[in-house]
Amino acid sequence: MSQQTAQSVSPSALELDSYRELQAKQQPPWSNLAFVQEIATELAAQPPLVFAGEVDRLRERLASAARGEAFLLQGGDCAETFEAATADKIRDRVKTLLQMAVVLTYGASMPVIKVGRMAGQFAKPRSSETETRDGITLPAYRGDIVNGYDFTPESRAADPSRMLRGYHVSSSTLNLIRAFTQGGFADLRQVHAWNQGFISNTANQRYETLAAEIDRALRFMEACGVESAALNQTEFYVSHEALLLDYERPLARIDSRTGAPYGTSGHMLWIGERTREIDGAHVELLSKLRNPIGVKLGPTATVDDAMRLVEKLDPEREPGRLTFITRMGAEKIRDVLPPLLAGVRDAGATPLWVTDPMHGNGITTANGYKTRRFDDVMNELLGFFEAHREVGTFPGGVHIELTGDDVTECLGGSENIEEATLATRYESLCDPRLNHMQSLELAFLVAEELKKRGQ
Repeated sequence: MSQQTAQSVSPSALELDSYRELQAKQQPPWSNLAFVQEIATELAAQPPLVFAGEVDRLRERLASAARGEAFLLQGGDCAETFEAATADKIRDRVKTLLQMAVVLTYGASMPVIKVGRMAGQFAKPRSSETETRDGITLPAYRGDIVNGYDFTPESRAADPSRMLRGYHVSSSTLNLIRAFTQGGFADLRQVHAWNQGFISNTANQRYETLAAEIDRALRFMEACGVESAALNQTEFYVSHEALLLDYERPLARIDSRTGAPYGTSGHMLWIGERTREIDGAHVELLSKLRNPIGVKLGPTATVDDAMRLVEKLDPEREPGRLTFITRMGAEKIRDVLPPLLAGVRDAGATPLWVTDPMHGNGITTANGYKTRRFDDVMNELLGFFEAHREVGTFPGGVHIELTGDDVTECLGGSENIEEATLATRYESLCDPRLNHMQSLELAFLVAEELKKRGQ
């Protein structure tokens, strides 16, 4: 029997399909299931987007973060689009994350794990199955991997062939990311020079002081003749919400070395607040994979909810396996997060705790724009650090929706974006993102919090 045939009937492969017997929320209303299966078969024949060894390495890195020895920076688009998968836009997103990471690394005095919401973040959950405009009702936009944003029946029809296009766009995105992060673009000295440009534009004394400290550290290394691959190359991983099961399952593969199943659509996969039911299809499928798994927890999450997820997704209590990404809202985090942290700790679990300060702070302006206030985002971030200090646990990372472009989607920040300014460059098709300047400002402010922890 060939290796391929042996793998196709292995118990691990068969067990991956147990999710099909369970309820799968937030899935598209496909009209042609035979075509869906045809696309799934074609996806299953494609090369993996990421490799088991890379996934294992990320799990080791996240284990160090859970122990308080590293910090996770996870960020990128709310929802990637096929149109925006250009070399310039991918470069600018990577550049923004690299700039943030340099500042956070110095502030934390520890490694920063860089994970992009990239090369797969094409599907989005929706609060309603349909959208109505001017008396016309059409299916909701579920992300480019399902349907189009244009408000026409043709565009909004769920199209399985988009999954194949999503795979190929993810592949080209990953190729660029690997080239940028391994080919000199990530040189630490160059990244710091970019940040000095940010400082000159903000003229904020707080940021200037930290930037000057980083500059002295780099000059010291140069004076000592320090030359290392760590100065001009960096590890960079990709992640997305594993929402569209008809895409994720064909890209789940059995590793030839270990016989273990991996999701090869991304290094880290997460489950959203809307699909984290313990008896749901998403939790079931991801429980079978060896990838690091994230789970979004909102303000209603209980210790029992969290521990049931631990038992299902991380029964062996494997360091780096499970990340809880809290999205509580600025007004609630200081009340609801400390008892959750303490309860999980006292139950003997040590997941990596990360904050998503974006999703709990959405508002809609009078002129109809979905937005977030930069001050609310920072307020939740500070509440996250305060909650961990109160309980004695480690604030392990941040999860941010951001772009490398100069968009006007979130209010405030050093540029003082106002409601009237939102229409200038509001480009997101789903949720508002921090722009390049706001993202860097957030990094400097978080670095200050990390420095406090080390003092």
